[in-house]
Amino acid sequence: MVGSISPTQSAPAPRTLAVDVGGTGIKALVLDEAGMPLGDRTRALTPRPAVPESVIGTIVGLAAGHDYDRVAVGFPGVVRQGVTITAPNLHPDWCGFAFATVLQDRLQKPVRVANDADVQGFGAIVGEGLEMVLTLGTGMGSALFVDGILVPNLELAHHPFAENKTYEQLLGQVSLEAIGTDKWLGWLQAAIVQIRHTFNFDVLYLGGGNARFLNSETMPPDVKVVQNIAGLLGGIALWTDMHSTKLVRAPHSEGAYCVLVLPGTASSTAAERGM
Repeated sequence: MVGSISPTQSAPAPRTLAVDVGGTGIKALVLDEAGMPLGDRTRALTPRPAVPESVIGTIVGLAAGHDYDRVAVGFPGVVRQGVTITAPNLHPDWCGFAFATVLQDRLQKPVRVANDADVQGFGAIVGEGLEMVLTLGTGMGSALFVDGILVPNLELAHHPFAENKTYEQLLGQVSLEAIGTDKWLGWLQAAIVQIRHTFNFDVLYLGGGNARFLNSETMPPDVKVVQNIAGLLGGIALWTDMHSTKLVRAPHSEGAYCVLVLPGTASSTAAERGM
């Protein structure tokens, strides 16, 4: 039959539309099966007020310019099973919102959603030791990985830091504009010291839009500056076999013994690379 797929032919590899929702902008990029970009990134301003319907409308508009099979979204707040629990830099209407389900209905494509710093971490880490990620933008995101295994929804931004203020109050966009770049960089250096003493990380990755103010050559050996596109490239991890298990692991990580609990079941299997 003309146009049919023979037994020796394989189905086309799925394309993933990676979406990064930020307090200032929303970005989209299509990734191939290996997580490599296909085409150029597109961007639109985050609507104000950033209520769910407006943000979803912006995502639908960005998606219209791409050819894709599935969607991975990084969201600036706590996310549990596709439901957004918090959204401090967007709008209160996001609390308890079934984001993945609603967006899937609008796009008619399968959708998976995770915290944006967690997604950026998947695009930055190497999967060895204790790795942390801070995203510096409208707010401050944070992520923690142990041998490539994600500890989700860390939300360090809202913890006390200094002068009776939180990390986000001193390192977010409002603070940067109020105190200037030099003083903001001073607070960032102080935050790095405190976070190092708290978590004893092996590597700390700094990303987000305001990472453009950082000089990687002046950073300590255990601190690395990553490009903001990591927030899109990490989206491929939401479509690995590890997604929706008790532990989510970066697809390129090695080592680390872990227990996988399959979605919808009580069974589990132990897995270790090389066992």
